[in-house]
Amino acid sequence: MNFFRGVMGGQAAGPQPSGAETIQKLCDRVASSTLLEDRRDAVRALKSLSKKYRMEVGTQAMDHLINILQTDRSDSEIVGYALDTLYNIICNDEEEEQDAVTPLPASGKNKNVSMPDENAQKQADDLGALFTEKFIQDPEHITLLLTLLEEFDFHVRWPGVKLLTALLKSQGVQLQGIILVSPMGVSRLMDLLADSREVIRNDGLLLLQQLTKGNAAIQKIVAFENAFERLLDIITEEGSSDGGIVVEDCLLLLLNLLKNNSSNQNFFKEGSYIQRMTPWFEVGDDNSGWSAQKVTNLHLMLQLVRVMVSPVNSPGATASCQKCMFQCGLLQQLCTILMATGVPADILTETINTVSEVIRGSQVNQDFFASVNAPSNPPRPAIVVLLMSMVNERQPFVLRCAVLYCFQCFLYKNQKGQGEIVATLLPSTIDANSISAGQLLCGGLFSADSLSNWCAAVALAHALQDNLTQKEQLLRVQLATSLGKPPVSLLQQCTNILSQGDKIVRRGSKVQTRVGLLMLLCTWISNCPIAVTHFLHNQDNVPFLTAQISENLGEDERLVQGLCALLLGICIYYNDNSLENCTKEKLKQLIEKRIGKENFVEKLGFITKHELYSRAALKPQPVFPSPEQMLFDHEFTKLVKELEGVITKAVHKSSEEDKKEEEVKKTLEQHDNIVTQYKELIREQDAQIQELKEQVVSMTAQNEQMQTTVTQQLSQIQQHKDQYNILKLKLGKENQSQSISQGDSSQVNGLQTEELSQLREEVEELRKQHALLQTQLGEKDALIDTLTSAAQTAEGPAAGLDNTELLQELDALKSRVESQSSEINQLKTEKQELLKRAEAGSSDTVPTSDASLDASKMADLESTLAAQTSETEKLKESWAELEQKLDSVTSTVAILQTEKAKLQTEVQESRKEQDDLLMLLADQDQKIHALKKKLKDLGEPVEDEEEDDIDATDQTSDEDEDED
Repeated sequence: MNFFRGVMGGQAAGPQPSGAETIQKLCDRVASSTLLEDRRDAVRALKSLSKKYRMEVGTQAMDHLINILQTDRSDSEIVGYALDTLYNIICNDEEEEQDAVTPLPASGKNKNVSMPDENAQKQADDLGALFTEKFIQDPEHITLLLTLLEEFDFHVRWPGVKLLTALLKSQGVQLQGIILVSPMGVSRLMDLLADSREVIRNDGLLLLQQLTKGNAAIQKIVAFENAFERLLDIITEEGSSDGGIVVEDCLLLLLNLLKNNSSNQNFFKEGSYIQRMTPWFEVGDDNSGWSAQKVTNLHLMLQLVRVMVSPVNSPGATASCQKCMFQCGLLQQLCTILMATGVPADILTETINTVSEVIRGSQVNQDFFASVNAPSNPPRPAIVVLLMSMVNERQPFVLRCAVLYCFQCFLYKNQKGQGEIVATLLPSTIDANSISAGQLLCGGLFSADSLSNWCAAVALAHALQDNLTQKEQLLRVQLATSLGKPPVSLLQQCTNILSQGDKIVRRGSKVQTRVGLLMLLCTWISNCPIAVTHFLHNQDNVPFLTAQISENLGEDERLVQGLCALLLGICIYYNDNSLENCTKEKLKQLIEKRIGKENFVEKLGFITKHELYSRAALKPQPVFPSPEQMLFDHEFTKLVKELEGVITKAVHKSSEEDKKEEEVKKTLEQHDNIVTQYKELIREQDAQIQELKEQVVSMTAQNEQMQTTVTQQLSQIQQHKDQYNILKLKLGKENQSQSISQGDSSQVNGLQTEELSQLREEVEELRKQHALLQTQLGEKDALIDTLTSAAQTAEGPAAGLDNTELLQELDALKSRVESQSSEINQLKTEKQELLKRAEAGSSDTVPTSDASLDASKMADLESTLAAQTSETEKLKESWAELEQKLDSVTSTVAILQTEKAKLQTEVQESRKEQDDLLMLLADQDQKIHALKKKLKDLGEPVEDEEEDDIDATDQTSDEDEDED
């Protein structure tokens, strides 16, 4: 113990041992001491020296410390000291770095020599990487560390978390691989978020941040360990955007889990976690005095929203998240921040970018954004307020870029919004008392600020993107240049800025302005022959373009030359030859004489070879380091990629090839017209067939209803039969008792005589009714036979099936009526038997001793006969109902025969018309194949015949349906 007092206590007499010697002695004591207290004191001493003598402790004591973790796990204090010591020698924190660069004292002299910060950082990083590699050489060390994290003791768990975090910072990829294959490795680390001690939970967040960097597999495991629920709970507990550094750590971890991970993004959306983000963006009226931490938190929250709707995600997932954000009110909250006052500039910029991506390509969200008004007097649309910031040169550059991105996203795949923007420029919709989006764009397009020129030109180009209608509408826009001069069109004014030599051209002589105007013109006239004609109608435009392309200008002007070549190439490719002086052939001859085809193609290639072109083509958001580098637009790069090849081919084509191509186009147009007419005819026939099918369905439903009614009647007949059988049994028993009894009475004989007369009358009535029913039944049979023969001769194979079913049901009804007739005959037979028995009873004159008993039996017989009579009446009513149903079926069959006859006639006529059309189509196909073969022989590309095959397939399927 005197040794430890010498190390930990004051100075002892005699020469002092060096640091390396002291550490060596401590390591020997750790390895050889049998008492736990001695080993604990030695490890504590190593911990105190580990910062100052980082190299020596790391090289000599690491193995001993790892052995302590394995053998002395039962003592939390020594394990905590060992973990702290390992953390000190591996971590590259600033305090350790400062101590690590301090040289060892020589001969007891403590000399501090300061070293450059750069060398200190390098030395600290090298040491940390060296000791980390040594520690993770055996993966069991990491498994041991993960096991120690299960200990609840604070002195073990907290140092273990810090050590594992330091290891991940130094060698993250290797550690991620070891933890990934470790059983329950990620789950043990996730348990740290549930620790009630905030310091461990917070350091656990830092550990998970390092663990999830760049590893999609670990990100998925962490997400499915309920990380989203836990992190959102922590953010809510800590006060959301008003929280501290813990909220920031949670948001950073969420970003790691969601960014570029489609599986986790889908899990986040399906778990309804997007709805829990809405309260984060609730801001009050007083937005002054935002703390730096709140700004950071809200900035990360906005980035989290952008991750879910990023344009790089799959379109389906992005659309689903956009829909969810609108439904839960998140978009409304973002628009509230957008229009609020006192919001910091960087938060406002990021909010604009976030709103941009939430509405991009979503019609519902775009319509909602168009309806948002700024809280001004009078209220102005949010789009107008944002455009005022974009064309204001005093606004920050990043804010103006964000507004441009927002405007582009608002118009992306939004033809309705494009029409509304262009409409604000048309003479019929201009309101002199208010500022519109179109007026702001025109003002920015012709202002003295080159950045405003570029932004306005790109914004206006997006209002025309893939919208032929708006390109033609924009040709109607007239501008008043100055007093006393007639108004000029917007297209004319744009070309004047490029070609005329007045003050306007000096303002627009900057490369940025000219590039913006050329991009606008290329977007405007591409795929719009009418706009090309208007552009070529100005005789100064073509000479200006050829002069710009043919000149040998400097490096800065090469891009302008390339854009001029692109504009001239568009005039050739989309030229409809409506102007005699500017046909395709004359423009190509002009290029060949004044520029040269090869030189023209070379200048056209200057666009894609520009260093800023590839940067703009990466993503839709305009992000530029400085205003001077703001030259290309993302959508314009797509247009260049699409047109560069076809323009090159168009310039090299000869006049004969152009003529042949025009002839082929005309022939194809004629063919398209014929095919269109044929398709329309087929659609009409399909509609007629569909109507007939619906009629058949309705008739089938009626048939089923009638069948149900017949089934109900059969059940009633069965009930009558059951009741009759019961009566029959009762009468049999009474007859037996009557034959056994003896004696008679004059009163009883009188009663029997009256009953017999009544029975005879009823039997006669039943006979008459039976004869009448037989006659009616014969008439119905004859009518059914007539209908059957008529249906067999008049119906085709398609309608015969329906009539056959109806006739089968009529036969079934007939059989049922016959069964009812047989039942009536059976009843008549039973009645006759009863009469015979009654007559036999009246002739019997044997006296009886119990006259009252016979009288009661006769009374019972009377009641039985009365019940039988009532049942017979019910059977008569049932027969009448069946007769009515049979009549309705007969009328239905007659209607079906008429309808089917009409249908057969129409089908025959349709087949004749289709045969004629097929003959015409076959002739046209032969002509088309011959023309395409000629084109192939001439070396021209020919479009796929897939559409023709599809049309032929549709034709065949429609014919099959008609035959059916």
